[in-house]
Amino acid sequence: MSASVSQPRVGVWLIGARGSVATTVVAGCAAVTAGLHPPTGMVTETPPFEECGLPPLSSLVFGGHDVVDCPLPKRAEALAAGGVLPPGLPAAVAAELAAADREIRPGGPVPGPAGDTLGVEDLITVFACDIRDFVRRCGLARAVVVNVASTEPVPTGGDLPASSLYAAAALRAGCPYVNFTPSTGLHHPELAEEAAASGLPYAGRDGKTGQTLLRSVLGPMFAQRALAVRAWSGTNLLGGGDGAALADPAAAAAKNAGKERVLADTLGAAPQGEVHIDDVPALGDWKTAWDHIAFDGFLGTRMILQTIWQGCDSSLAAPLVLDLARLLARAHEAGLRGPLGELGFYFKDPVGEGPSSLGEQYAALATFAERLRDGAGTAANGPSGQRPGEHR
Repeated sequence: MSASVSQPRVGVWLIGARGSVATTVVAGCAAVTAGLHPPTGMVTETPPFEECGLPPLSSLVFGGHDVVDCPLPKRAEALAAGGVLPPGLPAAVAAELAAADREIRPGGPVPGPAGDTLGVEDLITVFACDIRDFVRRCGLARAVVVNVASTEPVPTGGDLPASSLYAAAALRAGCPYVNFTPSTGLHHPELAEEAAASGLPYAGRDGKTGQTLLRSVLGPMFAQRALAVRAWSGTNLLGGGDGAALADPAAAAAKNAGKERVLADTLGAAPQGEVHIDDVPALGDWKTAWDHIAFDGFLGTRMILQTIWQGCDSSLAAPLVLDLARLLARAHEAGLRGPLGELGFYFKDPVGEGPSSLGEQYAALATFAERLRDGAGTAANGPSGQRPGEHR
C-alpha cells in the first residue's frame, strides 16, 4: 500500500495506537486501499466529498503513542479471532500493521534518565518530539493527532490529565487534533490560550457511534411530531478496554454527560431517566445499548418505544476516525483554524456551536464539504464566530 510519488503523504498519529479502535483503523485503511473491502461507513467516500481535496487513503501513514507493548499484528489476530476483523485480514495486511507498529512510541508517564517520572512539561516535550520526528522521518506534509485511547476519569485536581498532555503535545508539534473520546483533551482551561495561539484546527469530543447516534435521530423526531417525552432511560453492556475503563464511575460520568446532553438539546429539556454502563468482559469489543422511552400522545395516551442497538465499537468507530483524520488534514491545508463545529456530526459533545440533531449536523457537514471544495482560505474564527480555543 503506497501512495503515488506525486501524492503528499499525511500522518495519522493515534493516541492509544495499539488498542482495538486504532488496530481496526490501520487494518481497515490497508484493506480498503488494497481493494479487499469497500469503504463501508466512511462518509468521506460518499459523493459530497468527491472534489474536496481530501488526502487519499493510500497517502496515510500511521504511528502513535501507547502504554502497552502488544504488537499491532498480534492485536489484529486477536480481533479477528473475536470476529471484529474478517478472517485472514491480519495476514493480508501484515506488512502495513508492522509498519505502523514500528512508528509507535511509549506513552506516559515516562521514566527520566535517573528513573524518576518526568514532569508535565517534560512529558509534553517528549510527546511533541515523538510526533515531530514521525513527520520528519516519514517525509510527511502534515500529521493529524487523534485520541482513541480508553476513557479517563474526569480530573479532580489542577494537574493536566494524560489526554491533555497529548493534546498539548499535538499543538506544540503543529498538528491538528481530534479527541474521539470523552476524556478532557483540549477542554482543559489551561490549554485554551495555547489552542487559540496555535492557529490549528481541532475537533471533538467523544465519537458518536451507537446509542447517542440513535438518540440524535429519535430526539428530534419526538420534538418535531410534538410528542411529549416523559422519561428516557438507557443501559449499555460492553466489554473490552472501554468496558473496563468505564467501570470507574468517574469515567462513566464523563461518557454519560454527552449522551444526556443530546436529549436535553433536541427535546428542549432533559427527561427523567439515566444511562447506566455495565462492564461485561465476556462481550469483548461488542456492546448492546438498550433505550426505554416513555412518551405521551394525543389526549395524554401513554406509549412506549424501546430500541436495542447491538454493534462492534471498533468497526463503528474506525471509519469515522479515518474520515476525521482526512477532514482535519484538509482543513489544515486550507488554512482553517480553531474549533470545527461543522464536524459535530461525528461527536456526542462537539466543540464550537452547532445543532444536536443528526439531520442538521449532516447538513452542516455537507456545507463544510463545500467550503473545502471551494478552496477555503484562512479563517480567523471558528464556524460560529468563536475565538479559536473557546469551548461550549
